[in-house]
Parts: sequence; C-alpha cells; structure tokens
Amino acid sequence: MNTGPMAFMRGLTFPGGQQPVIRGGDVYMRYPRMADYLHWSRLRGESRAFLTPWEPSWATDELTKGAFRRRIKRYQKEARLDSAYAFFVFRGEDDALMGGCTLSNVRRGVTQCCALGYWIGERFARQGYMYDAVKALLPFVFSTLGLHRVEAACLPSNEPSKSLLQKAGFRQEGLARRYLQINGEWRDHVLFALLEDEARVG
Repeated sequence: MNTGPMAFMRGLTFPGGQQPVIRGGDVYMRYPRMADYLHWSRLRGESRAFLTPWEPSWATDELTKGAFRRRIKRYQKEARLDSAYAFFVFRGEDDALMGGCTLSNVRRGVTQCCALGYWIGERFARQGYMYDAVKALLPFVFSTLGLHRVEAACLPSNEPSKSLLQKAGFRQEGLARRYLQINGEWRDHVLFALLEDEARVG
C-alpha cells in the first residue's frame, strides 16, 4: 500500500473520493462510469474498422455490458493502486463521448514515469479534440501525480498520432522492435517521451 507523500497528496486532490474533471480547449475528461456504457459501445462499434488497425485484438465480447462492467472495475482498482488512470474524453459543447485517454504502467521510485495511450471515435478524428485532451492531461500527470516523465508509442505508419505527439511537445526517442501486439501481430513502435520541465517550458 502506498502511504508516502504522493498518496497523501492524492487524498487531498480527491477529497471524499470525488473524481477529477479535467478541462482544456474544447474537451473535458473524467473517469469512466457504468452510465457511459451505451454511448461507449455505440461509438466503439461504429468505429471498429477505424480503430482495430491500431489496437490490440478485440475480445469476442468486447462491446457487451458485462465486459464494460469488468473494464470499469479494473479501472477503479488500478486507480486505487496508483498503477493506471483511465479517462473518457467528452466534447464540451454537447457532452458527446468522443474517445479515451489512459495513463498506464505508472512507475514510482527512481523512475516516476507512466505511459500515455489514447483512442478517438472515427467521426471525431482529426479535428483537434485529442490534442486538446492530451495537453489538458499533462498537468494531471506532472502536478497531480507528481511524475517526471510520460511516454507514448505509436506505429510508424500512424502519421496522425506522431503529429499529435510532436505538436504536444513530445520528442521522438527511438524505435522499439516488435514492441506491442497490435491486431494480433507483434509490431514495431516509434517511442516518444515528454519530461516535466519540458512541459512547463512549453
């Protein structure tokens, strides 16, 4: 159990178990809830062909309510353990669910780092929404969680994602061979990272 200063700070950040709402640009983000299931399943379902080339293989029950409930429970457990934080991204003007961002593999000790992942529904893609979400999430990474570094990885062919990360201030650091299993295959990934002092300067 984490009882150090960061755990105390997070207790102050989320008084009474209240969940953070992060706002920036034309979007806001909050933790996923069971009440989001219908909008989430519709968005993911209609965007399946758009998303699957960039994601791990979908389970056979991927879009079922039971699978979503297990997903929510996993998100809640990971946040309690300070190992990952999942957010859904909404459009500010009409509260439309557009996608999600996840801060996973949180490492403490001498590392103080996490990995950023994100997805967006096809009808909301390439309109600047995910850039707004990533930029808005950085103060949560560096100030609220107190991390030093955030990493991200994308397929070499994913030009929109590479462009988004570079625009948000991330620097390309190298290529990881057969890094992640995407759509059933081990694929090379381009590695990016952003440091806390770089984000503050930016």
